[in-house]
Amino acid sequence: MSFRAINRKYLEPAAQILMIAGIVALCQPWNLFLHRYGLTMTLIGLIAFMITSKIGPEPEKDERSRT
Repeated sequence: MSFRAINRKYLEPAAQILMIAGIVALCQPWNLFLHRYGLTMTLIGLIAFMITSKIGPEPEKDERSRT
C-alpha cells in the first residue's frame, strides 16, 4: 500500500475526526481538560487536513498506453 493510499484511507479521515472532536470538546461543559484543549485539537486537525488534502490520489494506470 502506497503512502497516497494510506493518506486517503486513514490520515485524511483521522484529521476530519480530530477537527470534529475538537469542536465537540469546546462545546461540552462537563470536562475541563477537554474544554481546555478543544481549540488545540481543532487547530491540529485543521492543519493536518490542509496538508493531507493537498496530496492527490494515485494516478490511474492506463493499460492501453503500455501496448
